[in-house]
Formats: sequence, structure tokens, C-alpha cells
Amino acid sequence: MTRSYWIRHGQTEWNAIGRWQGNIDVPLAETGHEQARRLGEYVRDVPFAAIYSSDLTRAAQTAAAIAERTGLPVIQDKRLREMHLGVFQGLTHEEHMEKFPELVQENELDYWGFRFPEGETRRDVQDRVYAFYQDALARHPNETIAVVTHGGPVRMILYRLFGETEQMLSLKVTNTSITIIQQDGEQATLESVVGTQHLQQKPMDPQSL
Repeated sequence: MTRSYWIRHGQTEWNAIGRWQGNIDVPLAETGHEQARRLGEYVRDVPFAAIYSSDLTRAAQTAAAIAERTGLPVIQDKRLREMHLGVFQGLTHEEHMEKFPELVQENELDYWGFRFPEGETRRDVQDRVYAFYQDALARHPNETIAVVTHGGPVRMILYRLFGETEQMLSLKVTNTSITIIQQDGEQATLESVVGTQHLQQKPMDPQSL
């Protein structure tokens, strides 16, 4: 059985104000670095065989916090990038409504088939993320891996493996949340979903260190 920890990156300044990032390379905010530090401490004793990450900075910085505590290198894979949102990137939803009201409507009516101008469809994203997953399973039979990516790819792999159920569709993939998937042959099961236990712990008092 292969266990994979699917982890969303830490918070960025754009996350905090609702600005869509897509493939724009936005780094972690101070809050995101603290989230990543807590994440690294939380999983430091997990016997990871490998750490994979999107090559976008916010994911790579989050993965680095795990690597620092496990001693493993980070393997970057572009297939783990967030969805390319084309002309919607860099804008808030309110700005989308103002600039592209017809495109917003098309997006709402055709979840899988709508292609963001100059970008991707959700099916494109799901296909590349699932291809990564299949490769990772082949490389890591009976091992545990970390996959540091973005909210979109986490949702896409969950929909692919577990269907578009009410539970799946209602999930909120928050910053540095951990979703653990167990794969035993053709059977996939969820060990945990968007867990954030590491963020519930109080920060250490620097004077006690």
C-alpha cells in the first residue's frame, strides 16, 4: 500500500485578499512561512520516501520546510502546478465579474469543459495531476510520500479517485491542510481529509527555546 500526503502550500498575500494566483509565481507571506514551519514539525517523523512539489515558489517554499526536518530533497514536478487561469489570473472574483461577466457565467455552467482564455480546463488539470499520481505509485510501492501542491490539484485528485460526491464538492482545501490517500492496488481510501491539526497548536514561546 502506498500512502500519499497531499498538502496545499502555505498562505500568500494574494490568498489573504482573494486574488486568484493560478500559475503566477507568488511567494509565501509571513503567515505562510509560519504555517509551513508548523507543518514541517508536525510531519518530521513520518517515514517519507520522497517529497514532491509543484515548481511554483509558494509550494516549493512549503515543501522546503518538510525537507529541512526530514533531510530529503524536494523533487519538483510541473504537473503539480495550480490550474492556469489565463486572463483570470491576478484578479479578484469581483474584478472577474466586472471585466468578464460572460466568461464567469460560462465557467459556472461548464465546470469541466470551460477553458479559461489563455489557460486550461479543469479536465486538463485533473489529467496531468492523475498522470503524476500514477507515476508516483509506480515509483513508490508500499512507501509514503509527500506531495506539496495547490488547492486545485488536491480537489482534482480527490474527484478522480472518489467521485464528485457532496462531501468532496463541499471540501475547503485550506493552506497547509493535509489529505492522506492510501492506495492498495486498484483500491483508494482516505485516511484523513484536509487536516490542520498542526495549525491548532499554540506557537512556541521563543524564550523557552
